[in-house]
Amino acid sequence: MGIDRTRIEKGGFLLFLAVLTALALLVAWPFLAALFWSVLAAIMFQPLYQRILASMGGKANRAALATLGVITVAVVIPMIVIGTMIVDQATEVYLALSEQQIDAGEFFIRIREALPARVQVMIEGSGYGDFDTVRDRLAELARESAGMIAGRAMAIGGGALGFVLSFGVGLYVTYFLLRDGQTLGPALRRALPMPQDVARPLSDRFLSIVRATIKGSVVVGLVQGALGAITFWIAGLPAVLLFGLLMAILSLLPAVGPAIVWLPAAVYLLATGAIWQGVFVIVSGVAVIGMADNVLRPILVGRDTGIPDWIILISTLGGIAAFGISGVVAGPVIAGLFLAAWPMLSPREEPAPEGE
Repeated sequence: MGIDRTRIEKGGFLLFLAVLTALALLVAWPFLAALFWSVLAAIMFQPLYQRILASMGGKANRAALATLGVITVAVVIPMIVIGTMIVDQATEVYLALSEQQIDAGEFFIRIREALPARVQVMIEGSGYGDFDTVRDRLAELARESAGMIAGRAMAIGGGALGFVLSFGVGLYVTYFLLRDGQTLGPALRRALPMPQDVARPLSDRFLSIVRATIKGSVVVGLVQGALGAITFWIAGLPAVLLFGLLMAILSLLPAVGPAIVWLPAAVYLLATGAIWQGVFVIVSGVAVIGMADNVLRPILVGRDTGIPDWIILISTLGGIAAFGISGVVAGPVIAGLFLAAWPMLSPREEPAPEGE
């Protein structure tokens, strides 16, 4: 029985390719997040690049540099400045809670005392009368939440050189993806080891989910967080940027979303006698922060991604747990591709012959 040399050679090549791919991933792993955000930036700003390219008479290098400048000024620098301020506020809150300069439990005591006596009796009779335990647990949660943000900030500061290097790599890669994206996309699609009638819809699905996720989740969340921060600032509450960040993150939750933050703040203001501030936070939360999602999402997204809300929620939170901040986009993209790919495995139904 002869040896099939062709099959052995093909198997050896596939093994070599698998090892080479694993080594390439190992080399690129420290910059994987930067490369991921570079791809997202190139996808989202490709239309802007095309307009600038047309206005510059087809000079691709200059158009890519101009687009990169717009990204840096309009997105990167504001995010760094606001992020630094949020880190400072989180650190201050954490230190104040740790040193007991702020008594988080006082918040719950004032709310309980502001409730009518009948309501207090009802709460105690429902099994939630051990208010001190609940108060201590929630106060501990507040300390841990602020400490987590402060701890992440110290980690970034400790690895400042790596952060700057990743940031530079991200901008560098974004430049080439903007300039060569129109040719790289089809080339990568043709290189995928799958039929083109499968690769083409999957790549189109990937682009649509990325755009819809960034516009519908990230942009809308940032707008709701900004509106919440402005509302808290007008009401005279502290650490408004930190609370705005929490509202932006919680905007991923359907139905309730930012109300998890602004509603307790409004209740606290009303319980402490700040009546107009509490009423203002409620009105702004319902009519401004809450309505921003209903108004902006149809305008920005335009068409549904085909992913149910509960899957978006689970995939987003799971993505954050697995990939950090990149999971805000990576989670829904993986879920969307999963939902799009599996139906392609089913055989297509053949039309029934006439007369049957």
